[in-house]
Amino acid sequence: MAENIVWHEHKITREQRNALCGHKSCVLWYTGLSGSGKSTVANAVDELLHKRGVHTYVLDGDNIRHGLNGDLGFSDKERVENIRRVGEVSKLFVDAGLIVSTAFISPFRADRKLARKLFPEGEFVEVFIDTPLEVCESRDPKGLYKKARAGKIPQFTGIDSAYEEPEAAEVRVKTDGRSVIDCAHQVVAFLSDNGYLASE
Repeated sequence: MAENIVWHEHKITREQRNALCGHKSCVLWYTGLSGSGKSTVANAVDELLHKRGVHTYVLDGDNIRHGLNGDLGFSDKERVENIRRVGEVSKLFVDAGLIVSTAFISPFRADRKLARKLFPEGEFVEVFIDTPLEVCESRDPKGLYKKARAGKIPQFTGIDSAYEEPEAAEVRVKTDGRSVIDCAHQVVAFLSDNGYLASE
């Protein structure tokens, strides 16, 4: 850490921002294999929340790598740094009063645990998009599995790099055989049932 820096306290608190927004802020940390449906479900949830007047934002893995994390590759060390940065950015969004969704593979439990530690109790909601590898590979929306199987993408999660499933995610969404909107409603129901959203 750089020397000679001091944390500056804001006069407006997170609680005041939450009150202005009319709902609690938190991060919905979507994790799952490539092709599991993380971004698709996250955006469907975002749309449902927007219709309810909830202040939201989606941080998508590919989008973040176009800018903030454009200098990172896919080695284990770089994956760790990728998630560290996303955790810190998410913390800022939550402090601003938003419900922010992160759609990243984030394959390692230890990294997700470190991200969780950045937040007070209840502000980190792990959403495991639980889709079997064979289903993800059959979808292969970006053609990545085909390239990985051909040896063109080394260290591809689920093929030659590990994915560690969450052991106790707050929300476990099984997408196989279910519609996107059904999956999205499951996440929104969790938020509603646990007091994150304003009562209607």
